[in-house]
Amino acid sequence: SSFPDICIHALSPMEVNYAAGISGMSVEEAMRKLKKSGLDSLTGTSAEILSDRVRKIICPGKISTQQWIDTVTAAHRAGISTNSTIMYGHVETLEERLDHVFTIRKIQQETGGFSELIPMSFLPYNNPVGEKMLASGKFSSTGLEDLQLIAISRVILHTHVNNIQATWVKLGKKLAQFALQCGANDLGGTLMEDQISTASGGNYGEYVSPAEFEWMIKGAGRIPMQRDTLYRKAEPRFPDREGPLPNCRRAGIGSRE
Repeated sequence: SSFPDICIHALSPMEVNYAAGISGMSVEEAMRKLKKSGLDSLTGTSAEILSDRVRKIICPGKISTQQWIDTVTAAHRAGISTNSTIMYGHVETLEERLDHVFTIRKIQQETGGFSELIPMSFLPYNNPVGEKMLASGKFSSTGLEDLQLIAISRVILHTHVNNIQATWVKLGKKLAQFALQCGANDLGGTLMEDQISTASGGNYGEYVSPAEFEWMIKGAGRIPMQRDTLYRKAEPRFPDREGPLPNCRRAGIGSRE
């Protein structure tokens, strides 16, 4: 209550399902109670690939595709925004990747509750699925695949989900910067630590300063802007070495403005 402007972004669809189950209530009721308690935004994690064939292989203990869909839909209808994610580059087919993005679009058409799509490439180290991949001579997605997924997601989600994140901690800074010319319009957060990516073989670091983000975005020919969890413009909280950014209109996809 002392900081009413702070946006509470917490929990995953799987965690809400578990909490609702042990509390003897429906997911819909749980969402209403969470909204009343102050939850502003739910994470879109535990989606992985929205295919039960894939989920039985990579995450058999997690909620099903339909449970994930029902949970985020219930969140949206309760007035709770969510992001959406896709973790790709393991056992899924290209068709299953596309089906996942089309599923996100269908939900968005019904609810309008997604703030963004976050594509995340699978890191194959120190986990059973990845060890099998490496033993067969297969690694994770290529950089070209990463950019292709961002680009086709922009086409599929056009006018539906406006924001697509190029996750620097998965892609690396330079590829994430290039992704801003391929359909992405967000680099994610500055972070402080990312134990999951690090444990799975990620080696791109765990922190990027706001000033470096600004440098990366300008270097990609884009205009940097700080935003909050719900993609509302936020006032910069770090010194601007070059003075305030010029007044500008929103750049269109593919624009160099």
